[in-house]
Amino acid sequence: MKRFKGFITKEFYHIFRDKRSLFILFGMPIAQIMLFGFAITNEINNVDIAILDHAKDINTTEIINKISASKHFNINQYIEKESDIEAIFKKGKIKAVLNFENDFSKKLVKEHQASIQLITDATDPNTANTISNYLNAILIQYQKEINQDITLNYQIIPQTRMVFNPELKSVYMFVPGVMTIILMLVSAMMTSISITKEKELGTMEILLVSPIKPIQVIVGKVFPYIFLSIINAIIIVTLSLFIFKMPIQGSILLLGLESVLFIITALSLGILISTISETQQTAMMISLMGLMLPVILLSGFIFPISSMPLPLQLISNIIPAKWFIIIIKGIMLKGVGIQFIWKETLILIGMTVFFIVLSVKNYKIRLE
Repeated sequence: MKRFKGFITKEFYHIFRDKRSLFILFGMPIAQIMLFGFAITNEINNVDIAILDHAKDINTTEIINKISASKHFNINQYIEKESDIEAIFKKGKIKAVLNFENDFSKKLVKEHQASIQLITDATDPNTANTISNYLNAILIQYQKEINQDITLNYQIIPQTRMVFNPELKSVYMFVPGVMTIILMLVSAMMTSISITKEKELGTMEILLVSPIKPIQVIVGKVFPYIFLSIINAIIIVTLSLFIFKMPIQGSILLLGLESVLFIITALSLGILISTISETQQTAMMISLMGLMLPVILLSGFIFPISSMPLPLQLISNIIPAKWFIIIIKGIMLKGVGIQFIWKETLILIGMTVFFIVLSVKNYKIRLE
């Protein structure tokens, strides 16, 4: 046991003396959580739009002022004729045009209906659809305001309710996903080069002739990174709470325990990669290329798994990040307890045991 403690102490010294390792452990997660949190969003803000107002009456003025007051839109230009619309879209700055018909207010009073044409730049379909939805929401709200004291016959007003994220904040989607990616990639990357580094430096012979058993070497390699990755997780959650106002509806203790479990799973996978790699470069490439794309694309972080083809849905089941994202969203956003996420927890435990057993089996008793 004394030798084992000494081995773990050596690993800590080795990590803290390597500035590059410390940067990967602590610098990259902070930079990534800030970048993903602020830069990657499906919300729209300060979108430049143009107005073509044929009526120039009180109602069109009120609608324009309401849109202008919104943080989502910036009225960049007023145009005079419809032939100008194509030209301003070609310039690429204007993303939408509101075209008010003639005698807008008169038709609203006499006929109880008037038309507004919403024209969007559909070179980016998702953005165009989002802009259209936001503008329609503003128009519906304005219609409700002017209809407060007016009785209209048989109006059907659709009502939509958003649960768990009523304000549709994209940060609620991205923070759990980014936290998963950071813990997965950093943990696996750091441990994947640990044993391969021993091979390259020629210190593997010392480990092989020492009385330390293979399982002790594996655990000794993983243990320091568990401690450091937990600090990483605390930093990420703290940034999410105080900068991005991410709620934690469920138990913080359960969130912590599940995060530790996922960290151990990722570290175990990294150790497995290190046992089958001969060089640090190979281990790094496997960690980055072999894990990054599957984690991002097949974990449900960005794209819903249910929308994928059946083969990809099946493959996604072997991605640990998929199960952790389900767990973390359940705890942070839905406030669920272990009774709702026990299956995902057992899957992560099973994966961890599998990776560790396979790592011990692949660990070379003697150099070839």
